[in-house]
Amino acid sequence: MTLLANLVGASGRVQATRSRLSKVRELAAFLQTLSADEVAIGALYLSGATPQGRSGVGYAALRAAAATLPAQTSSLSLVHTDAALSALATVRGAGSGATRARNLEQLFAQATRSEQEFLLPLLAGELRQGALGAVMLDAIAAASGIPLNQLRRAAMHSTDLGALARVALLEGVEGLGRFRLELFAPVAPMLAQTAGDVAEALTELGGEVIFEWKMDGARIQVHKRGAEVRIYTRALNEITAALPEVVERVRVLAPRELLLDGEAIAFDAHDRPLPFQTTMRRFGRKLDVEQMRTTLPMRAYFFDCLLLEGASLTDRSTRERFEALASAVPADARVPRLVTSSSAAAASFYEAAIAAGHEGVMAKSGDSIYEAGNRGASWLKIKRVHTLDLVVLAAEWGNGRRVGKLSNLHLGAWDAAGSQFVMLGKTFKGLTDALLAWQTRELLARETHREGHIVYVRPELVVEIAFSDLQASSRYPGGMALRLARVKRYREDKPIAEADTMESVRRIFALQTGAVAPD
Repeated sequence: MTLLANLVGASGRVQATRSRLSKVRELAAFLQTLSADEVAIGALYLSGATPQGRSGVGYAALRAAAATLPAQTSSLSLVHTDAALSALATVRGAGSGATRARNLEQLFAQATRSEQEFLLPLLAGELRQGALGAVMLDAIAAASGIPLNQLRRAAMHSTDLGALARVALLEGVEGLGRFRLELFAPVAPMLAQTAGDVAEALTELGGEVIFEWKMDGARIQVHKRGAEVRIYTRALNEITAALPEVVERVRVLAPRELLLDGEAIAFDAHDRPLPFQTTMRRFGRKLDVEQMRTTLPMRAYFFDCLLLEGASLTDRSTRERFEALASAVPADARVPRLVTSSSAAAASFYEAAIAAGHEGVMAKSGDSIYEAGNRGASWLKIKRVHTLDLVVLAAEWGNGRRVGKLSNLHLGAWDAAGSQFVMLGKTFKGLTDALLAWQTRELLARETHREGHIVYVRPELVVEIAFSDLQASSRYPGGMALRLARVKRYREDKPIAEADTMESVRRIFALQTGAVAPD
């Protein structure tokens, strides 16, 4: 029986080192000590998650539980802790909030001070120790002896890191066969890195490059088997009922089995794409769907095909996947595309996308496979202005007409090396009155503490920031600062794990200066 204290000790050692290799070794060694019923729990806890997902307890209740007098000796086991959290997740009905808070206080009363200090950020979704995602995957590979490339392929088709760890350590490479692409089991979408312009993309990818319009819509994944069609967001939430016109369009496609990657987007009366926030109105929880499909009709445009007639295509090249897409989806439902090695032709294609009201273009290697959940170097996004998806760390109370509103945002990106968010600057520009009101409400709901006029918040909100360039700065710990930053939109569809990291920031800095970005 493994004590929670042992895991907390391992977590501390991981957090204490900046070396990725040392983190992996520490995690792998700990995973190897766990029993069959502890592996999934341990892997998730150390990667900042729990098997139960959100606890349903507010941050204030968590802070209150954490203030409980701690136990003097370690007695909580991983299994006991997991059982307590499972019981917490089942609480429903009248008075459930108070019951959860009471049960949580009982759990914290059994925990030592160091265990309480681990549980609080874990349950609040704030555990940051440099063991997230790819690092934990490396550790599972090291602990199981499975080649990392095989484990990564399995991970593409699993949203449960704990289950993957359990199968890898207990069943080995033979057990990974169960992690495969299946209809109605959505997979994390492949993401893109950034290029400065089409010429750079051609140089980086080499040879003939596939360019596609980058539409400013909502990423969707559509699954079809016969007449059954389901639609999922980039966060893997099902939204089928919200988009009946997309369901109807896909249902009549000839293939019986199909899995498509694409964008849903709304257009105005002049066939110009509407703002992203307007498109996202179709994804709300309480909708009059029939009325909205009349006032805000949605179109779907697809750019990838991951499964066709029972055969997974994720290991096939982009060229092969596009051939499958072209065979299954008519041209008017496919994202415009150009295959070229000509910088002039690519530039003209880019300008056409901008002229049509879209963000820019995507550049893709024709030989690349589909790396679900990864920000692959074989996909590059090119936009007219620099944008980054950053995380709100804090906000300042406004002045003048913004009195009573949280206005000036403190923006940051995750730095894997330092296992922390690094601040890159502030901005109060681009905020409408409506957005200020929404932002104030959402940030106060995530408040952790205050220092004077600054309200610090849990890092949960992702905001897309447009800026002119990055400049060297001694003011911020990352050595860089945003110049002329403004809010473009909040990315309610994006979890913080998909926000841009300091690696992306340094890449943009190096591209625009031709210099080595500061560490």
